[in-house]
Amino acid sequence: MKIAWFDASAGASGDMILSALVDAGLPFETLREQLAGLAVGGYELACEPVMRRGVRATKVKVTLTEEKQPARHLRHIVAILDESTLPEPVRDAAKRVFARLAEAEAKVHGTTVERIHFHEVGAVDAIVDVVGGCLGLHALGVELVGCTPLPVSHGWVDCAHGRVPVPSWATQELLKGVPTRELDVEGETLTPTGAAILTTLAQTWSMPPMTAERTGYGAGTKDYGIPNVLRLTLGETAGQSSEVVVVEANIDDMNPEWWELATERIQAAGAVDVSLSPIQMKKNRPALLLRAICDPARLDAVIDTVVSETTTLGVRFYRAERRCLAREWVEVTTPYGLVKVKVGRRGTQVLNLAPEYDTCRQCAETAGVPLKDVYASAQQHARAALDAGARKGDD
Repeated sequence: MKIAWFDASAGASGDMILSALVDAGLPFETLREQLAGLAVGGYELACEPVMRRGVRATKVKVTLTEEKQPARHLRHIVAILDESTLPEPVRDAAKRVFARLAEAEAKVHGTTVERIHFHEVGAVDAIVDVVGGCLGLHALGVELVGCTPLPVSHGWVDCAHGRVPVPSWATQELLKGVPTRELDVEGETLTPTGAAILTTLAQTWSMPPMTAERTGYGAGTKDYGIPNVLRLTLGETAGQSSEVVVVEANIDDMNPEWWELATERIQAAGAVDVSLSPIQMKKNRPALLLRAICDPARLDAVIDTVVSETTTLGVRFYRAERRCLAREWVEVTTPYGLVKVKVGRRGTQVLNLAPEYDTCRQCAETAGVPLKDVYASAQQHARAALDAGARKGDD
């Protein structure tokens, strides 16, 4: 399994996460081209190598070319994502990050998610950081995101609401249910955007056994007297077992219209998978079994969301072991166009080839052929490409 492990000991912001991904191998031109497909303008994207207290790192910077930007709420950002050509997993991940951020802001300001005005976090640079970060993880084939406990510094920071203590109110909300550690630094080393990305996407807060392949360093802007750098390690867990918690509830009295939002918010709280199964309860009542799987560190947050978003009066949970195949992405050229295929391996043996739905659908619609034909062609070409690569390696 491909893992992205973030060492946030010195802090994390949205641009540091994006910078670390570029430094670890995300092609900057690919990032620029993909982000250009968003209905967001008035900015320029640049990338440069920098030094931070003796550490070489990469700095991706967003520069506004139009100072006046439209006011954005969550619905505006969701619309921007829905209208883009980004892969569905990228859109979904970005929506979850912004939804979590909106919930934190709404809680702080005593309003609703629908009414919250994003201020800085709805600005162009935050959209680029969040969407770019989700895009980078997807493009690099990351299946599991992990992070060190997040640093809590002290001091004050200026924002749209004036001078506020560090961590900011929104950041503190985002840190609920997440492992943290004290960082004796004065200043905002952990921003709301950085906290939103990591607390939404991280599935583990303890480093699993892994084989490191690449390392990237994303630079922050300010000098706090320590190397202001976020380190990212990309590697493989190679099918190692990991512990998860399964949370369940039997529910027979919930409005079916509520399930879509409920499952989205349970995922945003940290569940790696949420499923619903039909069951029969007492007095032959039809019901649904809700099952959410999460990292042990996210258990409290997931349970809180389940009892808040559904009509259940309680949950049951138990620990389980999970073992996954090592996974990677390959891109193959079919008669219908380029298709991304997820490869599942056990050692050197390829056990599964799963074409990505979004690219297959796009090819099927463009070529006017059945979707199943694109799937079959993608699997055939992926198998041929992998076999050719294996023979070349033997030579």
